[in-house]
Amino acid sequence: QVQLVESGGGLVQPGGSLRLSCAASGSIDSVKFMGWYRRAPGKQRELVAGVTSGGGTNYAGSVKGRFTISRDSAKNTVYLQMDSLKPEDTAVYYCNADVIIGLSGEWDFWGQGTQVTVSS
Repeated sequence: QVQLVESGGGLVQPGGSLRLSCAASGSIDSVKFMGWYRRAPGKQRELVAGVTSGGGTNYAGSVKGRFTISRDSAKNTVYLQMDSLKPEDTAVYYCNADVIIGLSGEWDFWGQGTQVTVSS
């Protein structure tokens, strides 16, 4: 079984920063992709940022230049540095990992979610 453990959410004022972490553990042979999604109240879930096993990254247009995703491959951990936060960044943020497990193939896992609230 694979678990994703998230940390780092909280309440921050507009213009502030937060750093989210997500560590994947369990019977993982390799990680193909790790990323962060978010769901704001009344909105659909959206991809915020992702990083592939090759190091390629992609970002939602609304966070480009403000958020930075990075990874520690040895620890199967991904980080999301969020700067210049805006009230519209308020959402539950979910970690996602696409992993290879032995001969069983490719699997997709989700974290439990962490609340990020940007408010004065």
